Amino acid sequence: MANFLFVLSRNDNEPATRCFQFAKIAHSKGHQTDVFFIDGGVTWANKDRNLDEKTATGDCPNDYLPYLVENQVPIGV
Repeated sequence: MANFLFVLSRNDNEPATRCFQFAKIAHSKGHQTDVFFIDGGVTWANKDRNLDEKTATGDCPNDYLPYLVENQVPIGV
């Protein structure tokens, strides 16, 4: 088992979607996983933020972030 820390420093939808996707994959494979928001990434801590904006590949943050919250993956700001 490995330890993963995913750092999100941008307010952009696509990097956030990938960050949440990779964190979900790592956690679902049994790895210790943490997510940390810095700089522009702190805007993702807003619970009223729209998580349904699609990326170029058709997925969105809402496809992955709820898993992280439900499975109590630590998310720091």
